[in-house]
Amino acid sequence: MSSRRSSMKKHARVLAIDYGRARTGAAVGDPTGTIVRPLEEIDEARTPEGLKKIAAMAIREEAGLVVVGMPVSLNGTRGDQAQETDEFIRELSAALPVPVIAFDERFTSKIARARGRTSGASPHSIAACVLLEDFLGSEEYRSRGLDR
Repeated sequence: MSSRRSSMKKHARVLAIDYGRARTGAAVGDPTGTIVRPLEEIDEARTPEGLKKIAAMAIREEAGLVVVGMPVSLNGTRGDQAQETDEFIRELSAALPVPVIAFDERFTSKIARARGRTSGASPHSIAACVLLEDFLGSEEYRSRGLDR
């Protein structure tokens, strides 16, 4: 893990993943963490082909960190979907040379549905944009020193 941590650099791009069993959304931030843009949707992300697509995306976008939305209920409990997302994070971590972390995605889908009506991107990738915006504004992002 320490080699992955050392691979992060200040002003590293962050790749956000809104995991879903059938369709997975993706978004990336610019190196300053100011601008977020949706990326293409990935079908069946947990398959070897899906993991390869995400790995290629991380390389293409020069991501220094990958953030995966963790589905948590309003009361903070984690159900079956959270367990499946944990398994996906482990598989994705093994496929990538950069850190992969979970981040609470509680309201991303609702916000994405409202935004998606005016956007040409997939609803899953819009949800990944919302997730990334939330992460970039978080204490966790600042504590990693990527905002400097």
